[in-house]
Amino acid sequence: MPESDGRITVLVENTAGASGLLGEHGLALWIEIAGKRILFDTGQGNVLAPNARRLGIRLETADAIVLSHGHYDHTGGLSDALHAGRRPAVYAHPAAFEPKYARNADRSARDVGISTLNAQAVRDQAEWVRVEEPTEICGGLTLTGPIPRTTDFEDTGGAFFTDAECTEPDMMPDDQAAFVQTPDGTVVILGCAHAGVINTVRHVQTLTDGRAIHTVIGGMHLVNAGPDRLDKTVAALRRLDIQRLLPCHCTGFAAMARLRHEFPNRCAACPVGTVVEINEHQVP
Repeated sequence: MPESDGRITVLVENTAGASGLLGEHGLALWIEIAGKRILFDTGQGNVLAPNARRLGIRLETADAIVLSHGHYDHTGGLSDALHAGRRPAVYAHPAAFEPKYARNADRSARDVGISTLNAQAVRDQAEWVRVEEPTEICGGLTLTGPIPRTTDFEDTGGAFFTDAECTEPDMMPDDQAAFVQTPDGTVVILGCAHAGVINTVRHVQTLTDGRAIHTVIGGMHLVNAGPDRLDKTVAALRRLDIQRLLPCHCTGFAAMARLRHEFPNRCAACPVGTVVEINEHQVP
């Protein structure tokens, strides 16, 4: 992995990669680029702060916080991160703060949205930047905004709704990713990819004049994917010729195993503590 002035450190993930680090169902990434520090998602909130301390990362120095979408396992640590910080900007789509539910196997519903505490923390302690189109944060790090759904085999990855009665499907318009262009290709940073990992990567390519994708890191929400979706996802990834796949969190064990099998020299796990270097010279 080449040396660079940009890096991504995994702060929260389902698994931990070293002594003293903690895992939880969720995701948070610490991105350092162009002298700025961005917290991308915040996990559930139980392990963000202790993992940051263990890894020598000072959450209070965050210049910005990104919410990839409004689910609890990506927003739960938001109030703690804002309390520690210096009123950073919070980048999120408006739908991230709307009600979100998931349907259980017994047809009951559970609340999976951002908590009232965390939503209030944004209003009280941060500048909210509404992301409804591609938006650059800093140093070439850009958010996709809403992602068009163009494939015929991807969906949101679960039974998600905007009401507790589970009558109104949540199409997750708030789902977004981030990306950075480098000389070797584009680095794509996913939260959960509820829009579909292939939809997301293809959209990034439309935003970058078709540049090759070098790295994809983050949750791919293939945990509930059936054989047909997995087959088509693998085929699409192969055509994209991505050099580095770092699936985690909601990708799911079976899908991770499949990706490791299909791309043995390009795919790796990224538990808490993983550091991924970003190429030094970004493309303007």
